[in-house]
Amino acid sequence: MKYQEYGPKHKDAVLLLHGGGLSWWNYREAAELLQKEYRIILPILDGHAGSDRSFTTIEDNASEILSFIDEQLGGSVLLIGGLSLGGQVLLEMLSQRKDVCSYALVESASVIPSKLTNALIAPAFGSSYGMIKNRGFARLQFRSLHLKQELFEDYYRDTCQIEKQDMIAFLKANTSYALKDAFSESSAETHVYVGEGETREILRSAKAICQMRPSCRLHRMHGLRHGEFSINHAAQYADAIRQITHSG
Repeated sequence: MKYQEYGPKHKDAVLLLHGGGLSWWNYREAAELLQKEYRIILPILDGHAGSDRSFTTIEDNASEILSFIDEQLGGSVLLIGGLSLGGQVLLEMLSQRKDVCSYALVESASVIPSKLTNALIAPAFGSSYGMIKNRGFARLQFRSLHLKQELFEDYYRDTCQIEKQDMIAFLKANTSYALKDAFSESSAETHVYVGEGETREILRSAKAICQMRPSCRLHRMHGLRHGEFSINHAAQYADAIRQITHSG
């Protein structure tokens, strides 16, 4: 796994795990805002543009990042954040290692598998994958994500670099992930952020995460849709990290 870094190495480490189909630039603006206060590390999840291996499972990605934390960061970090697929990897890390971080920021992560959606992914992308390099089609897809316009070139460049089998693999993993019972043993102070404009499945997942660990703090964000918090509102996202890590 490859990593982008911001900030001095002697500062407390914060890892931020990007969403599926995106890459480290998911958190670029937030990292630039926080780099004087923390060591910001942005892993590039397997199978995504700039990665060094194909996507296998959410569990494997979690194990890879845990190994990096052991080898490079002394076995634990201050905070880990994750969006969507990255949020699922974060939840899996908390399940595999209860004390991997002091604080966790889970954004828009699904933990309720959808068998129907999962079954439709391979045939859908089998017929439409060839369109992703078409800029017109890419713009339509980009608009559906509600990301700010200045990120289109990053999105288009990196989407074109994702192999078909990787895209199918991480989308299937995303729609089949179920929260592990071991998550309830995590010692991290966990904050769950969800936009009120998200799908019913994501809203239900946020509640399910907090039900498994009643100490979780649920933050419902008025008017926001999937991924908009960390990507479109980086200043507020950076402030949330400051507030969370300074609360203890």
